[in-house]
Order: sequence, then structure tokens, then C-alpha cells
Amino acid sequence: MLPEYAAMNAPALSHPPALHYLVEHQVWARPEGDGTATVGITALGIRLSGDIYMCRPKAVGTAVAQGQSIGVVELAKSVVSVKSPVSGTVVAVNPQLQDTPELVHLDPYGAGWLARVALSRFEADAAALVHGDAVAPAMAHHAWLHRETLDGATPAGNPRPEGA
Repeated sequence: MLPEYAAMNAPALSHPPALHYLVEHQVWARPEGDGTATVGITALGIRLSGDIYMCRPKAVGTAVAQGQSIGVVELAKSVVSVKSPVSGTVVAVNPQLQDTPELVHLDPYGAGWLARVALSRFEADAAALVHGDAVAPAMAHHAWLHRETLDGATPAGNPRPEGA
């Protein structure tokens, strides 16, 4: 059983199990069935980062590698690189983010997507991605690891989640 902290915080945020997550970097990929994947930032990643004021994905035609930058976001006090969950070439960027970066907060798995990537090595990349039933426990563990950021204090008496 997950401790009360993880049960209340990570699952309260959405993480659709059909997506593929690079949990360490809090990014997701949705394979589209045509050799491409749409990518974005997880709801937990957004909550950990705070308000995003600007999103700038890499330009169309840029090669990206799993775990390497696919763009940058501007936060209240810093500019942070967003890592790609998959390797390939950027074939589209979300044009709405230029004028409406808050879409990342409002709909992280829909209208707030960052880029679409033509996949070059999804089979190899998949080994590092979490998918299906493993998503909720992985996100709960990540939330537990970052609990001080999420709520400003370490919850007293909450042990490490099972399997962590």
C-alpha cells in the first residue's frame, strides 16, 4: 500500500496509462501509429516546475535523442530544458504554445503538447519508458522523492513507497 502522501498527491494528478513516460524527466510520448509520437510534459512535471510562462520547442527538422533537449520552458525564475522521451526528428511543433503557453498547464496531455517526433529508435527507447500498469506506482514514487517541492515540507511519518 502506498503511504498517504503518495496516494493523495501523485494519483490526484492525471497520468494516462496509455502514454509512455520518461519518469526521471517527467515527459511523455504518445505513439501515433504512423511512425511519429506526440510529446509533452507530465502533469506532475508541471506541478514540480511551477508556472510556465513560455514554451519553445526545437525547430522542425531538428534531430533529438531520448533524454536530450527537445525544447525549453521559462519558469518564474529560470529557463529549463525539456528532455525528449524518444529519439527522432521534430516534424511539428505546437503553434498554440507561442501565444498560449498556459495550455501546458490546462491540458498537458491534449492541447498542451510540445512537439511531434518522427521516431528513429522507439524499440530501443521503450526500454527506458514506463507504460501501462507501471505508470501510477512510478509517478507515486517520483512524487514521494520530490515531496518537499510539491508541498513545501516533508510529511512526518510517511515511509518510502513500497517498491521504491
